[in-house]
Amino acid sequence: MKVIFAGGGTGGHLYPAVAMAEELLKLDPEADVSFAGTERGIEATEIPRLGFRLHMFRVRGFSRGKTPADLVHNAGVLADFAGSLGSAVSLLRKEKPDVVVGTGGFVSAPLLLAAQLLGIPNLIQEQNAFPGLTTRLLSMKATELHLSFEESRAYVKRKRGVWISGNPARSFSLADAGEARKSFGLDPKKTTLLVFGGSRGARSINAAVKQWLEEFDGRFNLIWQTGSLDIDAIRKEHSPSSSLWFGPYIDTMGTAYSAADMVLCRAGASTVAELTNLGKPAILVPYPHATGNHQFFNAEALSKDGAAVLIEDGDIGSGSAKDEVVGLLDDGVRRAEIAAACKRHGMARAALELAERIQQLAS
Repeated sequence: MKVIFAGGGTGGHLYPAVAMAEELLKLDPEADVSFAGTERGIEATEIPRLGFRLHMFRVRGFSRGKTPADLVHNAGVLADFAGSLGSAVSLLRKEKPDVVVGTGGFVSAPLLLAAQLLGIPNLIQEQNAFPGLTTRLLSMKATELHLSFEESRAYVKRKRGVWISGNPARSFSLADAGEARKSFGLDPKKTTLLVFGGSRGARSINAAVKQWLEEFDGRFNLIWQTGSLDIDAIRKEHSPSSSLWFGPYIDTMGTAYSAADMVLCRAGASTVAELTNLGKPAILVPYPHATGNHQFFNAEALSKDGAAVLIEDGDIGSGSAKDEVVGLLDDGVRRAEIAAACKRHGMARAALELAERIQQLAS
């Protein structure tokens, strides 16, 4: 069995593909698995590091602006895409894969379209509640379309061959909460809030947390992944204590999730999948500049079912947002209700079930 995965640019598109590939190799250790991507995306370093072959294409995303510079950029994008499509057709004729899998984003578009033109079985896996442009355009001709949210059906024209399979995400096993808190140097008995906003951080969330520290006043533990942008300024203003741990990055997210009674974070698809698989109550603050505002749709899909609290980025620094955070930290009953609703959205077997579908398509 030979499978080519197309997806990258960002970790949100790449890591679901990696999760499926790893499960596929567990099912069939002899499978020939490779990836297609660009030299500028995260896949350029991650895929070789993980030991997979990487086929390179020159492809870029569209600019959504309407200035002359945007129009010139988009003309170049179309020219690059035409060349990439030709390269993708040549690659597929040479490699002869049994299945092509695309995980959305502009990186996956040339290979998916080439597979459809050549009649090669192809599967699209979409992570976000509001499907991206590649998924919306190419899903009609895909062999199978797999969505992560029921709400996504409203945005695609296709009605048959559509599965709600969830988003392949990192798998974590929860450990004892008290022991996990001790590993961060925190009081093992205090209610604990985990805050993170990505590797670079989330400036609006960090600014709000700084305002709340005095209000917390040791009542709660805080595990605060600041990201790289703000860590130096925060180190000058604050020191770790028995109720405060902070750092630019958390290497042991499984331990952090174990320690947390509640999470405050962005609403990227992978983060949402992790939270729902674990059943962690969360306040989601969507990144407002995400393509197609997809993080808002991810957060809304949970919040309207009582599975999370949605606070928009512009409101996170408000007094009402602080009251919401403190109120939830004080209200274990409400947190338990949110956690139970969140868990109902979880699809922890997504990577395995998708790998099984790929295997079936190949046969």
